Amino acid sequence: MISLDLRSRKPIYEQLVEKLKELIIYEVFKADEKLPSVRFLSKELTVNPNTIQKAYRELEHQGYIYSIPGKGSFVVPQAITTNNEKVEKVKSDLVKILSEALYLGLDKEEIVRLIEEAEKTVKGGEIRD
Repeated sequence: MISLDLRSRKPIYEQLVEKLKELIIYEVFKADEKLPSVRFLSKELTVNPNTIQKAYRELEHQGYIYSIPGKGSFVVPQAITTNNEKVEKVKSDLVKILSEALYLGLDKEEIVRLIEEAEKTVKGGEIRD
């Protein structure tokens, strides 16, 4: 389910954060679902438990998961995830990406098609690599 590139220049915990966010966004992990334990994921990925813990802390900081001491980490329900600062950053990044796409020759119809495709994957579709 989670694969890491050990040769990448990107730190392992950042790769893990990205992969877990992707799984949460595409609803592989549902709201209030328990994430794999640090110990289990560490053994499964052959990664230091501190690295897994660091990734979980970052996901919690970003508002994707919450922790219950002694119980584990769980996915935050989408309605609670509405973080205005985060939403504004995503909007800003999206404007930059769309501007670049238009500059490179993508037309509005193609961009709308891509948005619709993304919407389908987020609402229960499959993850694409």
